[in-house]
Amino acid sequence: QVQLVESGGGSVQAGGSLSLSCSASENIFGRYCMHWFRQAPGKEREAVAEIDRDDRTNYADSVKGRFTISKDNAKNTLYLLMTNLKPEDAAMYYCAAGDFCSDYEELMEYWGKGTLVTISS
Repeated sequence: QVQLVESGGGSVQAGGSLSLSCSASENIFGRYCMHWFRQAPGKEREAVAEIDRDDRTNYADSVKGRFTISKDNAKNTLYLLMTNLKPEDAAMYYCAAGDFCSDYEELMEYWGKGTLVTISS
């Protein structure tokens, strides 16, 4: 059973930056498309960014140009660098692994438990 553990969440001022990490219990990046999702209070979980086996990336329109997804295969770690953070970026952030790159959470096979990002204005 693959385990994903997120870290790096915290409180940051609007306009600031934060870097999230997701550590995988085994080397899965060659098998799965890796994703970051987020869920704000009272809202549905939404896809934020994805990176496939060949390091091709895709982003939600709301974070394009501000967020960068990357991975370190040797460390089995997925990253999300978030810059120019806005109040609407506040959410619980989850990493997930899926057989395919997709915005649909139902297609994800493995999930972490999340790391909380709060934004102060």
